[in-house]
Formats: sequence, structure tokens, C-alpha cells
Amino acid sequence: MPARILVVGAGGREHALVRALRRSAAAPELLCAPGNPGIAADARLLSVAVDDVAGLADAAVAERCDLVVIGPEVPLVAGLADELVARGVTVFGPSATAARLEGSKEHAKEVMQAAGVPTARWHAVDDVEAGMAAIERYPVVLKFDGLAAGKGVVIALDEQQARATLEDFLVQRRFGPGRVVVEECLEGEELSLLALCDGERALPMAPAQDYKRIFDGDEGPNTGGMGSYSPVPGVGPERVAQIAALVHQPVVDLLRERGTPFHGVLYAGIMLTAEGPKVLEYNVRFGDPETQAVLPRLRSDAYELLTAAARPGGLAGVELEFGDDWAVTLVLASAGYPGTPSTGDVISGLDDVADAIEVTHAGTARRDDGAIVTAGGRVLNVTGLGPTPASARDAAYAAAQRIDFAGCQLRGDIALRAVERTGE
Repeated sequence: MPARILVVGAGGREHALVRALRRSAAAPELLCAPGNPGIAADARLLSVAVDDVAGLADAAVAERCDLVVIGPEVPLVAGLADELVARGVTVFGPSATAARLEGSKEHAKEVMQAAGVPTARWHAVDDVEAGMAAIERYPVVLKFDGLAAGKGVVIALDEQQARATLEDFLVQRRFGPGRVVVEECLEGEELSLLALCDGERALPMAPAQDYKRIFDGDEGPNTGGMGSYSPVPGVGPERVAQIAALVHQPVVDLLRERGTPFHGVLYAGIMLTAEGPKVLEYNVRFGDPETQAVLPRLRSDAYELLTAAARPGGLAGVELEFGDDWAVTLVLASAGYPGTPSTGDVISGLDDVADAIEVTHAGTARRDDGAIVTAGGRVLNVTGLGPTPASARDAAYAAAQRIDFAGCQLRGDIALRAVERTGE
């Protein structure tokens, strides 16, 4: 009997995970809850919401799953991994206690401080005036303490914007009750580095860079991510190992010492400053859209890796293998995103994209008449591969131009810096 794997989630990240697991030599049977129309072509869908912890655990037991891979942060913070472990199900994903690294920005800062991980200077506040008093200079970074779907971070350029943001977060409670972390704005180049963790060690994956702002040139408001690419010029294997030893391993060590070992993937958003790498944030799951650029380059067996990470010390002696190719991922977003996204817009051109291009669905739905329509802010991911960043970029953009829906938003500068730096 082939292994049966349940992937929890409904976005592009989960679609990329399903695709990676499909490539396993074990040829596992794949399920996804709740999934989306794109994932339906690669896995059997279960109609269970991502925030239904009991329902997801029931489904995993009823389906006799050998492994559950949790994609989004919401079920992790809500304790899905704990519930699955309690029911004897092998799970890739941290406990609710370990997931507080993402569930609370303030907690993450406290962990960094205790673990000796370099990060920006910060203060946590719970009222507007305290927040204003904590600002040393502009620009300043203001972060809502809890989960905010990638939209709870604002880089305030002046006093007026800072006060308005603090009012939004603390008085209007845009994301619900919670404190705000007031943080020094670091200068440098951002880097995303994910590491597989087995409770004892952090095994870094290939580096990536993503693009948070909605418009070209990093203009406009933050989003969940408008594109990414991998690898990153100047960040080779030796540098990756050094960074992981500095920002991932100390956290894994500290959580193990505290009795809350971290199993799953630890994402570090890093600023490469003149003083060295400093952590901007931790996520406790695969990054989105970085996963869509990293996993297509993975040559190691994804099923074996995720299963090993679920076991204490299971990654001992494991070495990750990635291809030499470049991957460039574009996000096609709906009109109105990152504000109120338009939904129900018919998507055309999906069948016109070459098989060599990986298209993953993020916010799509299927109408009763069979049409695929927009159903969220970030709608599709288009990933091109090639021997150079320019070739991968050209492939991705050529494919994206074949896909259309009303008001489609697409940045035009994804991976351009990699092309400029490599000259390839």
C-alpha cells in the first residue's frame, strides 16, 4: 500500500507541496483539505476548513494518513499538530507552543533575545502614545503582534503615518486585540531562508528572495508576497550554512531546552545589513511564495524529508540536494488586492501555458459551469525554470502573459536584480 499523505491548506504553497510530494519515489496517495481547483488535479480533496482542528484530525484518522503536512499558520497556532500527535498521527509542523514564534511578534523577539539571535532594536506597546514615544527615528517598522495574513506590518515614513497605523492596530483593532511591536527599520537586502527542523537540528534549504510590496520598485502597501526567486546571487551553500547556524540553530536549541522541540520548517526573514544578518521575522511554515520557487528545484525526496523531520533527530546525516537551475515565481493578484480583492472574475488561458511551466493555484474556485474564477487576493503563481535567472524569468513572464482575468495585477520586476547581478 502506498503511503497516504494529507496536506492541509488551500493556497499556492500547498499546491507546490503537493507537487513536490507527487515527485517522491514512494508514489504516495495525496489528499488535501480543503484544497482548490488546481490542487484537485493532483490530489483528492477533503471538504474540511483549515481552522477546523477537530475536523482535520478526524479526517486524518478516518483516512488512515501516514503523514499530515500542515501548510498555513492558522491551524498550527491553533494546535492542530498537538491534536494529531495526541491521536497517534505523524505530523510535519510544530506544536502550538513552538508556533508562537509566528503567532506573536513579541514572543519571537523575546526568543531571539534569549537565543542570542541578531535582530532589530524593538519595544512592545499597547497604546498609541507609548508607541509614539518608543519611536527613535523614521522610517520605523510597526508590527501587529498577532496573525494578520502578511498585512500586519507597516513601514511608517513619518509621524503622521506612524500615528495612523498605531490607531488602526490598537484603537480600531483592525486585526483584533493585540499589542504592537515598534521596531528599528533595518537597511540592507532581504533574504528568505527556510530550514527543515527535527527538534534537534536545522537543515537549511536553498535561499530565496521575495517581493512584499504590491507595485514595481517596492512601492505601495505590503502584501503576502508578489513573487520570488531562487537561488540568490552571493548566497551560496557556505553562506547559507553560516546564516542557519546564526539564526535557525540557536532557536531550535533553545526550544528543545525549554521542552518544546520544533518539528517542521522554520522560515527566517532576514535583512543582510552592513553589520551582518539580522532576523526580521520567523514563520513556522513554508513561506509563500518562496516555496513555489524553492521546491521545484528540490532533488531530494520530499516525502522522505518531511517524514524524517517529524521524528526526533530524524534528519541526522541528511543532506539536501537542489538542482542548478533557477526558478522565478510570479504572483498574479486580483483587482483590489491587498485591500478588498475582486472575486468571481473568470480566468482564461490556463490551458495555453506550456507544460514546462509550473502553475500553482492560490485563490481560485470552480463555478457550477466549470469555469475557474478568482476567489482571493493572490490568485495564481507562475514559476519558470531555466539555466540562468534571465531564462527562468523570461519563461515565467511569457507564460503569465497567456493567462488573463479582469484587473490582474502582476509586478514586472521580479528577479530583475538577480539578472543584473549575474549578468545572465
